[in-house]
Amino acid sequence: MRKAKRCPAAGRAPLRARALLRASPNRLRTPSELRGRPPAPRPLRARTPTPPAPRPLRARTPPPCTPPRTWPGAWWPWPAPPPQRAAAVSKLPRARPHRALGARLLRPRSRHRPARSESPRERGAVPGREVPPELAAPVRAMAKGLCLNGRKRPGEGAEGPRAARKRRKADGGGPGLRPEEKSCHLSAALLGEDSEISQEQLYELLKYAALGRCHNAAQPSWCRIYHQSHLAGVVVVVLHEMSQLHFYRFYLQFKHLRKVFRHRFTLAPSANFPVSLYGEGTNLKPQNTPQGLTSTSSECTTKSSDLQCDPIIQRYGGKKQGLTSYTLTLEEQKKNDYPIEGSPGCKGYISTECDQQRTDSSPLFGLDCEMCLTAKGNEVTRVSLVDAQGRCLLNELVKPESTVFNYRTRFSGITRKMLLPVKTRLSDIQTRLKKMLPHDAVLVGHSLNSDLQALEMIHPSVIDTSLLFARSEGRRFKLKFLAKAVLGKEIQCEKKLGHDPTEDARAALELAQFFIEQGPTKVAELNLEMLLTAEKLAEVSQNKAVLQPQGCVFQEQLNEPPPLSKPCFLDCLLVTGQKPLLLGKQGLDSSGLCQSNLSTSNKQILQRALEDVPLSKFSIIQFSLGPEYLASHLHAGLHEKVRSKLTDMLTIYAGPFEENFCMKSVKKEFGRCGPIQSLTVVTETFQPYVCIQYEVLEAAQLAVESLNGAEVAGSCIKVQRPVTAAMLDCNVLIKELELDVENEGVIYVAGLKKSLTETDLQEEFSQLKDLETLFLPKDLQSGKHRNCCFLKFQKTQSAVDALEAINGWTMKGSELRSRNALAPGHLWKWIWQMNHSNGKQGKHIFYEKMEQLSDSEQDLRKKVKKLDQHIKKLYRSLQNNTLCVVLFPGVNSTHGSQPGLGLMGIKDDEGRSTC
Repeated sequence: MRKAKRCPAAGRAPLRARALLRASPNRLRTPSELRGRPPAPRPLRARTPTPPAPRPLRARTPPPCTPPRTWPGAWWPWPAPPPQRAAAVSKLPRARPHRALGARLLRPRSRHRPARSESPRERGAVPGREVPPELAAPVRAMAKGLCLNGRKRPGEGAEGPRAARKRRKADGGGPGLRPEEKSCHLSAALLGEDSEISQEQLYELLKYAALGRCHNAAQPSWCRIYHQSHLAGVVVVVLHEMSQLHFYRFYLQFKHLRKVFRHRFTLAPSANFPVSLYGEGTNLKPQNTPQGLTSTSSECTTKSSDLQCDPIIQRYGGKKQGLTSYTLTLEEQKKNDYPIEGSPGCKGYISTECDQQRTDSSPLFGLDCEMCLTAKGNEVTRVSLVDAQGRCLLNELVKPESTVFNYRTRFSGITRKMLLPVKTRLSDIQTRLKKMLPHDAVLVGHSLNSDLQALEMIHPSVIDTSLLFARSEGRRFKLKFLAKAVLGKEIQCEKKLGHDPTEDARAALELAQFFIEQGPTKVAELNLEMLLTAEKLAEVSQNKAVLQPQGCVFQEQLNEPPPLSKPCFLDCLLVTGQKPLLLGKQGLDSSGLCQSNLSTSNKQILQRALEDVPLSKFSIIQFSLGPEYLASHLHAGLHEKVRSKLTDMLTIYAGPFEENFCMKSVKKEFGRCGPIQSLTVVTETFQPYVCIQYEVLEAAQLAVESLNGAEVAGSCIKVQRPVTAAMLDCNVLIKELELDVENEGVIYVAGLKKSLTETDLQEEFSQLKDLETLFLPKDLQSGKHRNCCFLKFQKTQSAVDALEAINGWTMKGSELRSRNALAPGHLWKWIWQMNHSNGKQGKHIFYEKMEQLSDSEQDLRKKVKKLDQHIKKLYRSLQNNTLCVVLFPGVNSTHGSQPGLGLMGIKDDEGRSTC
């Protein structure tokens, strides 16, 4: 056979193939050809799509009378050529496809490659579906799962299209999704008792979400993250000073949180929330250097952009100034309770008579006093004064004038034995101080107002180091911490008995001198807030290390390994090249945790979060209500209001009944709606009524909906909830609870017999479609289940269908009633405890507190609404496939500890959290 020469032009091979096809007399004519018009040139395709696999047919020769047919679904309208023309064409060399210059070219097969025997289907010998030999090679290539360049198609080929579809489905992508386009989603069965999550379980979730399978991070045991490697980031929002009580007290104000996050869980309160949540840092121990206390990370130095938000810069500016710029003004002295001449509380006080005008070269003197508690109050027992060079000018014991109640030896170091021979009185000290201080002297001390109050002296020019190193919201650094962080000195050691006033006066003086010499900018760059948090975490780790040997001895007796401290996964993030981000009012350092705006308002924190969160893989955003909302009476009033409103929502009144009605039939009829806690008869009305208190919200609502206007015990009754001021928005609250995103796909079923077990119920309800979880509430005291249950379905429509099927369903002779769930699954235990607690104090005691609560609660409601708006803006700015966790840490107070609350979800394309 003569070998065909390859045409040098790229487009001649396709032209030759079309010429051969047009020469076929039996080909189908196009409509333009039938009208006598020349056919339009058919556009070439760079790649041939995969034809549908035809049914297996035996290869046989069609009869001559059979008209030519086209291949259904094929991309060419040409039938098989006639036998005589096909014979001529068959002499041409076989061709195979390849891609060159963006067009399909037919290239002759190499003579060195032996031709194998082909099946009739590969030759196109299917009756009525014959393919021209010139196009048989592309068909064979696509039948084998090959592209036109001779390579296998991605995902198909040897495994076949069905196996490829299964693999793509397992990967979480559709037919056209690439690996980088996979969507992450979260699944968790949080219903009933399973919704109580510990700090360790939450730590597992955050560690796996941040690190994946590296660093021994495994899937959390209580939930599952699919396609973790495709997470765009992890954002943790912490709402300090808030608990589950706050969320449900201001449920209507948290409009965004309750409509977006599908998964909620109860969180146990922790004494040290950051450590229990993020783990113990490995490099949190501070170091003593000549510059003072510094962290091991280079990130401790605050960025220049963050210095503008530092309270020191906001108060004094960034430039160096003289000492007169740092002395307290008259208004600041009044605000901080300094003795001022002419004020009502300073009668009999002695003035130092240092009335000369101060300059930047005025001398500085450090002053510190130790006091004890007497019948008069705080009285001086020791006074120390040092000059600008640190020399001690005065160090005297002072005998109090009144009877001493408490020497405060632990702090003052003063004992009764030390004061027995002392004859120096306060008046002697006042006289000596007046003589020693020059007329332009500036006194320096830490919380100097208490020292001057105890000395009963008035001095017009003072520098208070507790106010000089400013913090936000009125907080102050301790002198011991400042001496260690700024000066690198250890004072007030625990080995010593009490404090040394000379040492404290000298430390306060040196702190003021450092501030004046270095300037506010250098002090702000120390990032004292971050160092303070690092020191506290280091103390916690050190205390655990001290106690560990005793535990090890005890555990060696039990032949068990000692417990290991939980490592901080934020350090692991730095190893992988990812820098965590912290924004908020409470610092947390973990070997390089970036800090920003540690002492700013919630609005400023939000603005920084909108800028910096997209640049970080793991972000911690901390919002706060403020210390003014931590008062015990405020917390007690909120607790009582929530308990009172919950009791009203669980209570219904039914009536009127006849005089001699059957109480048993009333209890039986209303018991079909759910478990009853109490049932009493109201006889104060003209006709008797019945007050029924249920244990679940769904039961009370079901009774109102199904029994209002029904005939019970021979009377047509009316069923309603009590009408109080707190219940005016009950219908709105019930509607919002029904629309809660966590209640989607969950229904409530009542009327179950107590003899039924959980296994029996699972068998009975197994015929319902897409049933995911069955939760059977049990009495926390007896352990017996109530006559109701909750069913959670995978799809909302399945829950709707089940609701229609269950109403009127008879199970073991009992008629079932059902409705949509109202209370989320994690609230069962909390509602039960609130409903069974009578409160430690009477209503008459709470009345005054609740009256005081009204103004504070209005302010708190506005703050909560703003917080919800802040989280809404932050959530909308997040990228898709971002895991967002909102945490209410919980509250520990004298009234009792309140559990926390967690909300989580992965943002999808629609801005909601995926299930």
